[in-house]
Amino acid sequence: MVRFTSQKLRLLAFFVGATVIMFAQKSIAQQSALSPYHPDAAEITASYKHMELMDSLTKGTILKATIQPTWQSDGHAFWYRNVLKDSLTEYVFVNPTTGKKTNPLDKKELATALSKALDSTLSADKLLLSEIYSDPKNQTLFVQTTGKWFAFNTKTKTAKKLDKLPIERPKEIGWTRAISRWRPFRADSTSPDKKLTAVIRNGNIYLTKKEAKDAQQLTFEGNPLKPFGQLSWSPDGKYIVAYRITPHEERQISIIMSSLPNTTRGEVKTRGYAQPGDEFTSYEMFVVNVETKALTKVKSDMIDFFEAPVIRWRHEDNTHFTYEKVDRGHQRFRVIDVDAATGETRNVIDEKTETFIYQNLIYTHYQPEKHEIIWSSEKDGWRHLYLVDELSGKIKNPITIGNWVVRDIDSIDTQKREVWFRASGMNADEDPYHIHYYRIKFDGSGLVKLTDHAKATHQLTFSPDRTYYIDTYSTMMSPPVSELRKTADGSLVTKLEEADISQYLALGFQLPEIFKAKGRDGETDIWGIVYRPSKFDPTKKYPIIENIYAGPHDSFVPKAFRSYGEMQSMAELGFIVVQMDGMGTANRSKAFHDVCWKNLADAGFPDRIAWMKALASKYAYIDSTRVGIYGTSAGGQNSLGALLFHPGFYDAAVSACGCHDNRVDKQWWNEQWMGYPVGKHYDEQSNITNATKLQGDLLLIVGEADTNVPPESTYRVADALIKSNKDFELLVVPGMGHSDGGTYGRRKKRDFFVNKLLGVTPPKRNKTDLTPQ
Repeated sequence: MVRFTSQKLRLLAFFVGATVIMFAQKSIAQQSALSPYHPDAAEITASYKHMELMDSLTKGTILKATIQPTWQSDGHAFWYRNVLKDSLTEYVFVNPTTGKKTNPLDKKELATALSKALDSTLSADKLLLSEIYSDPKNQTLFVQTTGKWFAFNTKTKTAKKLDKLPIERPKEIGWTRAISRWRPFRADSTSPDKKLTAVIRNGNIYLTKKEAKDAQQLTFEGNPLKPFGQLSWSPDGKYIVAYRITPHEERQISIIMSSLPNTTRGEVKTRGYAQPGDEFTSYEMFVVNVETKALTKVKSDMIDFFEAPVIRWRHEDNTHFTYEKVDRGHQRFRVIDVDAATGETRNVIDEKTETFIYQNLIYTHYQPEKHEIIWSSEKDGWRHLYLVDELSGKIKNPITIGNWVVRDIDSIDTQKREVWFRASGMNADEDPYHIHYYRIKFDGSGLVKLTDHAKATHQLTFSPDRTYYIDTYSTMMSPPVSELRKTADGSLVTKLEEADISQYLALGFQLPEIFKAKGRDGETDIWGIVYRPSKFDPTKKYPIIENIYAGPHDSFVPKAFRSYGEMQSMAELGFIVVQMDGMGTANRSKAFHDVCWKNLADAGFPDRIAWMKALASKYAYIDSTRVGIYGTSAGGQNSLGALLFHPGFYDAAVSACGCHDNRVDKQWWNEQWMGYPVGKHYDEQSNITNATKLQGDLLLIVGEADTNVPPESTYRVADALIKSNKDFELLVVPGMGHSDGGTYGRRKKRDFFVNKLLGVTPPKRNKTDLTPQ
């Protein structure tokens, strides 16, 4: 062991400090030595032409990136199609038992036969078949092309048109695909024995028999203003669960269609649109005893949020049922058990939180015969699964546990008592957003990792009986690889394809860089991507443009491979284009997500700014003194918020169809994150309220026909800016809905950044032809 004296330690500290200072001074010198990129008129015109050319030439340059298998009737063998260079096609047949791939399809013979059957000419080299099924016993191939089915006789080489596929596709067996719990209530007016029908008249419930003319009145407490409705019979027909409904008509918004063809006047279109704080239709739950006509009010809170919930009667018990309730404000979720005879209730699951419960990610799977519920929750700080005893309400055991996130439940195998799920963050040495696939026993044992063979984000498709699966995995820096594997242990059967990106790289592009840096707390990793111009010059300093969408409902930096898109296209004009997920977005810990609670204006900006500063510190050619930002919808709110709340860092923003005041936008999304009731924090974080703070350059874009975020959200910002005597630009696109402005809007966005960040006037398209030659 080497021992250091205090004197040696002081000397070591001195030399380390001196070295750090030397490198820091060298970095600063390098950065100051680089000249900011300011192209002249000829250069920027050439860049636009190059960008337009690349927008065209990059199409179809990524080959063999995906596999869509057609599993055969035995459920094992499958076909898939590759589209090759120049749109040529090939069809591959895979036998999983042997692991062999073959190309047995004679496309010339098939195309000739299909051409005769269609009375038109099909190209053999570019033959497009959407599905292929083999019937070797009858020497037949069933193929679908141009939306029609054909039977091709492999012996006679002839084809005939079919009305439909004459054989059954293989069925999924042995497991139940996970379905959304947000199914609409299905009113059941007919009794289980089909002898009685319940109808609503003057707000009350009446019973009629099939052939009877008279109806028997069951309830008397309803009226046309507060009618009974949404009926559900018990399995034995002795009870009817009904709601007494207090309707509230949804308040309306209007848009003006200014430029409809063949008109000379604008047309007003009006529709219902609930905003935060608006009243909902409410439901009081009652149980009617069909025999005695006794009406019992269920002893639970009124349902005043969304629609009447689905009723689930307990297995082999006609007197108990459960329903689920999310309280308005998203801070409480319950599974409530009801005694139909007495109206007494008890909470099977009762989750409360000081922040929010993300409603769309609540998962419940009921196992009636076992009286068990599989339930997802973030109650322990991460989204995990729990096995709940329906009768006692106690958690039998956690199914999953750890500092990682269950992203989705793929399926449930009730016989083997297994959950198949996707998760991210389980592997500490890779990107925490990468999706991996797993299965695990209901008791939390027997975890099987199906995709740990590659540090990437994965997409699986299973054979119908789940004996095999196809794993396509990639990252933004590594193209897709598709493999066939065994489900039992994840072992490799054969490599199917590896994407060919050689044509794309030959155009001069680099793949985007995956970059991580510490967030606002100095501890949490923030992950993002970086695009550079294909004609990148490291002796120049390039401004940054951030693509932002900070909606808390998901994370947004792509993890699976993508090639050319808008970010690379914009980079071609002379920008470093970046995207990252800051705190307040989903798919990390609950604490990471909770940053957004009643705090949408935060938008992760302290993390984003720290990330970009770290990027600029690493690369001298990145100019963090010239920063632009753009976004659409919630991203439109964020991009303007960047200028209003962080004017010392952001210089220019393009904001498209932004929800600039969360009181103006849709109810369900905004109350989920900003809470209920509507408080002063809504006003304090409004871009409209804070419009007077604008310092940077701003372009607002909105479609006049936006039915997602009302256009007046943008108009009100414009009004506030005008009243504050602020300079800004506004583009209203006639007839356009919820969008970034379409082709014209994207062009104006690029022109805006070229002018504001590069300091040069973009080409005047009325005079300059930028069409690729």
